Amino acid sequence: MATLVDRLDDVLGAAAATPLADTFGIHTVEDLLRHYPHRYMTHGSELGESEPPEGEHITIVATVESATLRSMKNRNGQFLAVTLAADGQRIEATFFSPHKLKHVVVPGRRGMFSGKVKYFGKRWNLTHPSYVILGGDDNDGAVVPAGRIVGGGTLAGLARGAVDSSGSVDMSVFDRAFVPIYAATKDVESWTFMRCVRQVLDQLDDVTDPLPEAVRRERGLVDIDTALRSVHFPDTAQDKDSARERLKFDEALAVQLVLADRRRDASTRVAARCPPITDGIAVEFDRRLPFELTAGQRDVAAEIANDLSAPQPMSRLLQGEVGSGKTIVALRAMLQVIDAGHQCALLAPTEVLASQHARSIRSMLGSLAAGGELGSHELATKVALLTGSMSTAAKRSALLDAVTGDAGIVIGTHALIEDRVEFLDLAMVVVDEQHRFGVEQRDALRAKARGNTSPHLLVMTATPIPRTIAMSTLGDLETSVLTELPRGRSPIISNVVPARAKPTWVDRAWQRIREEVAAGRQAYVVCSRIGDGDDAETGKKKTASKSDDGPETTAAVDMYDTLQAGPMHDLRVGLLHGRLSGDDKDITMSEFNSGEIDVLVCTTVVEVGVDVPNATVMVIMDADRFGVSQLHQLRGRIGRGGHQGLCIMISYLSPMGGSFARLEAVAATNDGFELAKLDLATRREGDVLGAAQSGTVSGLRLLSFIDDEDIIADAQDCARTLFARDPSLANDPGIASMMRSAWRSDRVDYLQKS
Repeated sequence: MATLVDRLDDVLGAAAATPLADTFGIHTVEDLLRHYPHRYMTHGSELGESEPPEGEHITIVATVESATLRSMKNRNGQFLAVTLAADGQRIEATFFSPHKLKHVVVPGRRGMFSGKVKYFGKRWNLTHPSYVILGGDDNDGAVVPAGRIVGGGTLAGLARGAVDSSGSVDMSVFDRAFVPIYAATKDVESWTFMRCVRQVLDQLDDVTDPLPEAVRRERGLVDIDTALRSVHFPDTAQDKDSARERLKFDEALAVQLVLADRRRDASTRVAARCPPITDGIAVEFDRRLPFELTAGQRDVAAEIANDLSAPQPMSRLLQGEVGSGKTIVALRAMLQVIDAGHQCALLAPTEVLASQHARSIRSMLGSLAAGGELGSHELATKVALLTGSMSTAAKRSALLDAVTGDAGIVIGTHALIEDRVEFLDLAMVVVDEQHRFGVEQRDALRAKARGNTSPHLLVMTATPIPRTIAMSTLGDLETSVLTELPRGRSPIISNVVPARAKPTWVDRAWQRIREEVAAGRQAYVVCSRIGDGDDAETGKKKTASKSDDGPETTAAVDMYDTLQAGPMHDLRVGLLHGRLSGDDKDITMSEFNSGEIDVLVCTTVVEVGVDVPNATVMVIMDADRFGVSQLHQLRGRIGRGGHQGLCIMISYLSPMGGSFARLEAVAATNDGFELAKLDLATRREGDVLGAAQSGTVSGLRLLSFIDDEDIIADAQDCARTLFARDPSLANDPGIASMMRSAWRSDRVDYLQKS
């Protein structure tokens, strides 16, 4: 007998187990049984007395009456025309590649044939059906001979998958209503999986259920032993659905248990209490603000202020539309912490964004950011910047400001996470663009707090997260949402240009930029790659840069040269991309910010956080190369002042294709939450999750964030109830094992430098 933890080479033998391990990383019985079928094959209808409808899938056992090679009428080649006799009827079948079949499908032989009905005039035909040749026995010849299986297509594969330990074919598989089809490769076929799973299930001991019976009974879930067997070989549609429902719940619950444990752990930690004061830097900053906060900003600020006043660490997610004013809310929170005598760190995913944050925060604070300088305000603090590409002297200065406490706010990229970075008294961590960071990364920064305390955590994203994603990856965080734009800001107008069909529209895009520049505005031109076959942000060589049905994509360096020599020859054009040094990036952005550059040709280094209020136009070349959320983020860089923003998305793909339709959907709405749903529906779910799933989602095989919101919500409630009843899970060892299966502490998705 076998258990879930047994190695497959002990259960199946090395010859069968080695390909599974080498190709799919499947080593144990549980690994194999968790490789679920991705669909099921049905044999189709039996042959009835009436003529079957076009397209119906039928399976018959028949005798070959005749098999004749015939020439094709409209092109060279031959086909095998076969007449089959079954149940007193004659059925025509056509096989291509006849020279491989003419010695197998011969008159007198009996076989099983399966395919779709196709009509030619009034006569119907099975076109190139799958088949397996049967042998003679007492059961009307309906048996596959032991030894070499003769046939082709799915039926032959099914026969190979039904070979038992004696080498004979178990014919019962042909009677199954649902035959499992697995994700497979050339070396490991679906039928190989089916055969291995059958052998394992024949030897498997009853599987102990980790879910308490009360939890299963309340939800009407089948036990895990039944689920693991039925998901592979269901007898009925109900069996299949019940098995998948149970396994989906397990996946959802495992993730929610990890998040519930994180919430419990956070509730036991101690944080520095940072209540608001009436005569500190936060109040002085508010007094100097040249505008009023929106109602939403005030409400969220009150929530955060209340969290910071508590002795437990805040764990809050701040979602906000592009341009909704998250940064000023976060800055006010950091000033509240500085008033309490502590430090804050702001973690950004790219050097451009980190530098932009440092620039904008210093600008907003004015003299309040001049701490330590001669003549500075008595309440002033210092804002330090630390990135990987800074000079040694600049890094040393920033590190010193952090460790001495001179800098109340330290802004940086992943460089902040390095061991050599120390703080005097870190009490708050702000993480910008949460989806770009893994769980371990934010925890590594939180670990830099003083003594046994934990810093307050505020994570921000301008990419709205659908509820199912938030529940499944950020469920340990309380959520605040900013939905309204600051007063005076107009929604961005977006247009999609089919460049191949309407080349003059591209010329009009350059003209629109010139018109805006003439009116004193600025523009971005965004490209998907740097140039010379290099990746847009890493500079690594790409194997190809050509669309499947379009010309080579436009490189930033080439576009820069083209615009300088052509449509923008008399304008000030700048270039910004990931291969530039940190100093060059900062100089270029400073020049663009100050209005010394009219048109900035760039890659996605400007995707998030870059704030140039005077920029009103963005042209995105090869827009089909960008994701939905990326397009939304990019166009959020314009229209940030009091002027109307215009985003022009240029694509060389056909306007009739799905990618073009996706661009038009993005152009049709500025609602980030609607676009997030579109993103989730059009991309692989793991891609949408990004690094946010690191450490919590080891692999969702059945659970769908699109279709299974009810299951996820139920699992979240269940996890919270289980932890409330038994915080240590000491009385629920099965539940504890489910949580451990979802948490892989060795899994770290490090940031990619930009």
